Amino acid sequence: MKKGINYFGLGLFLMGFGWFNAAFFLEKYTLVAEEVEVILGMNQGPDGRPDQQLLGVDSEVHPDLKTQQKLGVGPDVHPDQQELGVDSEVHPDLKTHQELEVSSEVHPDQQELGVGSDVHPDLKTQQELEVSSEVHPDQQELGVGPDVHPDLKTQVGVLSKEQLLLNELDTLLEVTLNSQFDLIEKLDNAFEKVNQQILATYSITDTELKSILEKNDATFSIATVDETLIGDDEVAVFKRKSFRDYGGWLDGQSISDRDDFLQTLQNVAEKIKLYGVINTYGYDRYKVKNLKYELTKSASQGLVSAFPLLFLLLTFGGSILGGLLYLLPGYNQIPPGIRNDNIFKRSLYSRGWLGILVGSWLIVFYVFLYFYHEYMTAWIIMTDPISYFLKGTPGGQFFLYGVMYTLVILVMGVRMIIKYRHSNYQIVRTLSVMFFQTAFAFIIPEILMRLNQPYYDFKNIWPLDYDFFFDNELNTLMQSGGIGVFMLVWGLVLMIIGVPVLVYFFGKRWYCSWVCGCGGLAETLGDPFRQLSNKSLKAWKIERIMIHSVLVFAVVMTIGVLYTYFTGSGTLLGMNTYNIREIYGAWIGAGFAGVIGTGFYPLMGNRVWCRFGCPLSAYLGIVQRFKSRFRITTNGGQCISCGNCSTYCEMGIDVRWYAQRQQDIVRASCVGCGVCSQVCPRGVLKLENQ
Repeated sequence: MKKGINYFGLGLFLMGFGWFNAAFFLEKYTLVAEEVEVILGMNQGPDGRPDQQLLGVDSEVHPDLKTQQKLGVGPDVHPDQQELGVDSEVHPDLKTHQELEVSSEVHPDQQELGVGSDVHPDLKTQQELEVSSEVHPDQQELGVGPDVHPDLKTQVGVLSKEQLLLNELDTLLEVTLNSQFDLIEKLDNAFEKVNQQILATYSITDTELKSILEKNDATFSIATVDETLIGDDEVAVFKRKSFRDYGGWLDGQSISDRDDFLQTLQNVAEKIKLYGVINTYGYDRYKVKNLKYELTKSASQGLVSAFPLLFLLLTFGGSILGGLLYLLPGYNQIPPGIRNDNIFKRSLYSRGWLGILVGSWLIVFYVFLYFYHEYMTAWIIMTDPISYFLKGTPGGQFFLYGVMYTLVILVMGVRMIIKYRHSNYQIVRTLSVMFFQTAFAFIIPEILMRLNQPYYDFKNIWPLDYDFFFDNELNTLMQSGGIGVFMLVWGLVLMIIGVPVLVYFFGKRWYCSWVCGCGGLAETLGDPFRQLSNKSLKAWKIERIMIHSVLVFAVVMTIGVLYTYFTGSGTLLGMNTYNIREIYGAWIGAGFAGVIGTGFYPLMGNRVWCRFGCPLSAYLGIVQRFKSRFRITTNGGQCISCGNCSTYCEMGIDVRWYAQRQQDIVRASCVGCGVCSQVCPRGVLKLENQ
């Protein structure tokens, strides 16, 4: 009977997982003109702003778990933005007058009309914006009506990027597509065509560059740029200013070889195309990614969109119930602890075909989550009911991830408690990570957003929380009053005082095995794979090089970020600080921590990220290695060299080697999970704080 319930639970879990994957293909997609205009900001909601919430589009970027802010968006920043201290991670629509520091230059009529702060300050003159109470006849011809936001009213004869995009999407409107792949491919083409049109309008041509060069003899004068690119229209003004921004350093340079100097001018023009034109007037890759997601979500039509709560119950509800039915019945008839019953002969736990299949699914999931979330709209829609309940707004891809992450830790935490029910240490430790993930990492930050407070995970610590010092994060905290200042001070105190003090008394286990969300997932979902960690000396050498290199990378990146924050300059010692944070966010924050860190559970064990890449683990480990009371003591006389301790060490420590020599284990990598002590048949190992 109990075995039948177990199999029924397994079937229910697989059904829920199947529905989850099927939802990916159940939706159809139809772009509606009115909704597209709202998303592009060309139509106003009842409060005078583009009404994204009416479309079910998450208007707030989730600050946690590697969003654009965490991915270090920033190489495409216009130099003027850097000079103004504008944070490149903030979407232009969110940049206030205060952030751009241009309120004094904005005409009062523009303020009344709601002129957006993402317009370059030099363009914010009444003449350039052509703002008036009446619509210009040419605007009517261009399809620009009186209800268009002033930010979108460009000079007569030059269409806004929003209008250009709407024109490109005209053939897609009200057309039903059967796959998000088809829709996103067409959206990509539309964005590409719009950017090409904008480049053709605002880029400096080779003919113009040659004319500039002809006006110079032996020494280059920047004044010849103004003499060549004449005109008071928006295009000419932009060309002159952008050349000064990107090529001002050429002023006074000698011209020894005119062909070489022409190539230099062309390089400047190319940089203007790559960074200036697209960032100012077009759609850079981050805007494209966000808009593709918003447009795809608004276009979703089908069973999932019509019945999100039903699919939430079928997928998440079915998987949770099935998992519990598989774990709970008859648990007391199974002996507690790890059972060495052919564990290396099971396909899932020994890098067999089933383990490779599970690992592949996890890797694909994380790749989509971090880099192609526009394809996950059906899954995101399923979690909207929970998002509305917690914070009153629709969810995004990282809300979906937060829901899944928390539920997995809770369900697999039950399994962990059942498995190690003979150990009070393991029970309490598991309950601790379940609590901190559910309360501190998921519920509290979402409720803070509902209360219009900054999203903040009180247990996250720099350098794991590597965007803590990013411009937009610091500005958000400083502008949020007392609670924002408290959050900032809390983070600094944890980093500077909390880490060394707590590690001194308890070792790094206080965080890595009791509090951390990454550790919580590793100890619950990853527990069945702990024996796959490599215990070789070579792996240990690689581990030390990699994890400390990531820590150094995080420190260098943070120094660059703070330098940019306080000076406004995006260059430090010849390095572009925005490039550094982008590389770190994409390769470490997303690629290493997510794709490899979790996706490789069935391939390299459950602590790949914690062992080889986590900069906070490295910081904690340095303190633990040289200044901590925590250690694992050994009673070598009782050791029978069975090797269970080494086999099940998730951090790849050859525990038996120390036990045989009666040496206490004081390793920087040890997270104090205590499993080595639990699997020892002779009680040789003991965790102590002496």
